[in-house]
Amino acid sequence: MSAPLALHLYCRVDVLVTNAEALTDRAVAELRDADVDWSTEDDDLESAVGELRGSVADSLGAMVDISRLIEGVPGVEFRGGWCRAEPGPPREIPAPERRQ
Repeated sequence: MSAPLALHLYCRVDVLVTNAEALTDRAVAELRDADVDWSTEDDDLESAVGELRGSVADSLGAMVDISRLIEGVPGVEFRGGWCRAEPGPPREIPAPERRQ
């Protein structure tokens, strides 16, 4: 068995939000149901809800479960990461060339 190797997985996923209200409502509901110790946070529940309601991008970023990207991949363990959504055109980041 080989030694564990830490890697970083870089992806870009393009999405179309067809119902911003439904997305935001779900993000708020999940935040309210989350086990958050608000005494250790910089804001409170209602401030965080206001931030989600004010930004579709923040709501989407809060909803995405990036650990599922590698779900079912043998020999790979999810160790953490982050995800955020941005409005507007995609950033110009060249896709890597395919390996032969």
